[in-house]
Amino acid sequence: MTQSKRQQERQWKDRKQSQNPHGKVRSFEQLAEDSGKNESETK
Repeated sequence: MTQSKRQQERQWKDRKQSQNPHGKVRSFEQLAEDSGKNESETK
């Protein structure tokens, strides 16, 4: 059985949109914690 073209396109779009090519996007809280750790290490 073959899939309909519309179904194939929907699945392809879902795969493309779910990718994280540069890693998971982090929240501002996580970024603030990391920057605080880096500042204390360099002092």
